[in-house]
Amino acid sequence: MGKLNNFLLALALAIGIASLSFFTVYETERALIFRFKRIKTESGNVAVIYGPGLHAKIPFVDEVNLFDTRMNIFDIQASRITTVEKKDVLVDYYILWKIKDYSLYYKRTQNLKSKTEGLLREKANAILKIEFGRLTIKEVVSSARNELMERLRKFTNQNSEDLGIEVIDVRVKRINLPNEVSDSVYNRMRAERQRKANSFRADGTKDSTSMRADAERDTTIILAKARSEANRIRGEGDAKAMEIYSAAYSKNPQFYDFYKSLQSYKNSFNSKDDILILKPEGDFFKYFNNAGKRD
Repeated sequence: MGKLNNFLLALALAIGIASLSFFTVYETERALIFRFKRIKTESGNVAVIYGPGLHAKIPFVDEVNLFDTRMNIFDIQASRITTVEKKDVLVDYYILWKIKDYSLYYKRTQNLKSKTEGLLREKANAILKIEFGRLTIKEVVSSARNELMERLRKFTNQNSEDLGIEVIDVRVKRINLPNEVSDSVYNRMRAERQRKANSFRADGTKDSTSMRADAERDTTIILAKARSEANRIRGEGDAKAMEIYSAAYSKNPQFYDFYKSLQSYKNSFNSKDDILILKPEGDFFKYFNNAGKRD
């Protein structure tokens, strides 16, 4: 029984020593060993980077620090930036970054993501202020946006090399105007639109007056031509009628005189209320007076 207990004790001690002597690094990680609080190095004072797998260490002497190799997304909201127009804008953007130099990264940030992002925010905002300070608001949101993003990524990456990280991308998500600036911009835009509206309205009134004058002139010309043509046709008709009347009169003057008298009677007595006071001996009534006589 005593031998079994000793065996179990030895086995437990061996397992404990083994657990303290080995460590595992996963696919998404890299590791540094700190021996007596200093990073373990190879010849040439180069830090030893441990990749995925099972590795040995000296218990109670070596301390393992694991680093995440995956890309990190750092979302930065409402950074106040001034444009070349001396207008402040609120810029929301994000940064994609990952660790590049594990030894340098630890020395600068102690492997603390919060500290890394604090330093990265300062560097990125400094680059933003420089780049936005060269552009107007319109240029920031125009077709030159992609070139701006590339410059932001390039200079932020260069400025962050001393942190031991690599900046993969910088993207502006949204650009807003502070309340005091947006009111000024909107008022200026409203005034500009009002000026253009007044200009369009004035041009429209001018064109309308011109077109109305042209239409009235054309109407006068058309009516004058129409009246002239009507008078010509009426004159020709009257001449033709007189020719017909003359021909008829020459054939039978007595019948023509009788017909014209009937037309006069008809036109004179359009209504039963018409009254004429004339002498019956006049020429007007000669056919009435002779109605019962025969030649």
